Amino acid sequence: MSLRHLSIDELVDRALGGDRRAVGRLLSIVERGGAEAEQVETRTHAHGTDAHVIGITGAPGAGKSTMVARLVAAFTAASRGPAVVAVDPSSPLTGGAILGDRVRMAEVDTSAFIRSVATRGHSGGLALSVPGSARVLAAAGFDPVIIETVGVGQVEVDVTAAADTTVVVVTPGMGDAVQANKAGLLEVADIFVVNKADLPGASDARRDLELMLELSHVTGQEDASRRPPIVMVDSLAGEGIDAVRGAIDEHHDHLVTTDRLVERRRRRARYEMRSRAALAFERHLDDQLHTSEVAAMVEDVLAGSETPSSAARRLWQPDAS
Repeated sequence: MSLRHLSIDELVDRALGGDRRAVGRLLSIVERGGAEAEQVETRTHAHGTDAHVIGITGAPGAGKSTMVARLVAAFTAASRGPAVVAVDPSSPLTGGAILGDRVRMAEVDTSAFIRSVATRGHSGGLALSVPGSARVLAAAGFDPVIIETVGVGQVEVDVTAAADTTVVVVTPGMGDAVQANKAGLLEVADIFVVNKADLPGASDARRDLELMLELSHVTGQEDASRRPPIVMVDSLAGEGIDAVRGAIDEHHDHLVTTDRLVERRRRRARYEMRSRAALAFERHLDDQLHTSEVAAMVEDVLAGSETPSSAARRLWQPDAS
């Protein structure tokens, strides 16, 4: 039976009851945004608040998708109900997700829920729909909810603002450990995974991470009481995956016992509020830029009678003198 004729309330009720097709429909609505997406947010916001949200990030080619597939299988074997939001690059033709992650995760047990979403050019490789998608999945009873990002450089630190636990994946022989340090991931990682640990240079990658963690201890981290573990993994062979799952569970327990979980979730709320406010303001600016008043300001800037800074200030603070 088609779900298209159902109201948002009916879809949410079905999703809360375990209807996976209703979950998929709600995720599509969230990804489109708009008034209907806000309705979904209103109905799902108070549900699934205890679900553990895990962010997986790292450079392209680090083997994140293969590792996530193995990790999902490990959570399923432990009688957990995982779901994955795989943030794919946007298709240049349609703006939709390329779905590469879903192809690579084809072997995952069907009890897991896998969803690919497009970045749509949003800063950090995280679509604005990702927090809403995680909320829908948590409300539907999935736990943990894993967010796997595209791996596009410094802006990947954004994943930490959307997750309770952040796992950074590096590989030997690619300088990933050094790049993680440059990208600021060293300070925000809760767990490091050296993937493809069967390759030459794996021990060097671990040593580099240990040295940089030692230095970061001097400069200070968010949680100086806990040093991020480094887990050696061969995702293709499935070796080390249980250790990753154990490290994730240990970190969650640490957050709970030290009362840091609440602060992490405050950070998530601030991140989502800021992202949505920034989008609304950006849309407002786009509308303003096509008005006659702004056209006149542009001419003033070109003529030298007004600076770009003062013109910009008038755009976001119209009453400023």
